[in-house]
Amino acid sequence: MPEKYNSEEAKVLKIGLYTALCLCLVVLLFYTHKSYSNKSENGKSYELNARFGRTDGLLVGDNVRLAGVNIGKVVNAQLDDNFHAILTLDIKDGILIPDDSSASIVSSGIMGNKYIEIEPGGSFDYLAPGSEFAYTQDAMVLEELIDRIIGIGKANRKNDK
Repeated sequence: MPEKYNSEEAKVLKIGLYTALCLCLVVLLFYTHKSYSNKSENGKSYELNARFGRTDGLLVGDNVRLAGVNIGKVVNAQLDDNFHAILTLDIKDGILIPDDSSASIVSSGIMGNKYIEIEPGGSFDYLAPGSEFAYTQDAMVLEELIDRIIGIGKANRKNDK
């Protein structure tokens, strides 16, 4: 009887080890795929900077889009001497952005995630790696928008009387 118990115990131990090994392999493959999917086809990219007065809700790791297509990620955020946020954007190599383009912080829906949308300009000159957007638009804060709408409504009501 002790021999049967030992073989059952060994069987359970083997199943546990195989399960743990498979789980580690799945996690490793997931992170490897995620790191490859964040890079462009040739693995190269370049950085641009954008300066904003406020970036409410935008985080490092959020997307950068052009015409609704993901072209990069926010890779760093820091403050300048005037308390403006300087975001570093990692842009896929081969995507040229005109130097009169603008960068805006927008939301995918009322309560959706924030991302940076680049509106291309019409210039034939392009932003060089490491350069900064000349035109930016800060994030719109939902509470401020609601306060403005209420204020306009109150002002209209007073004018009607």
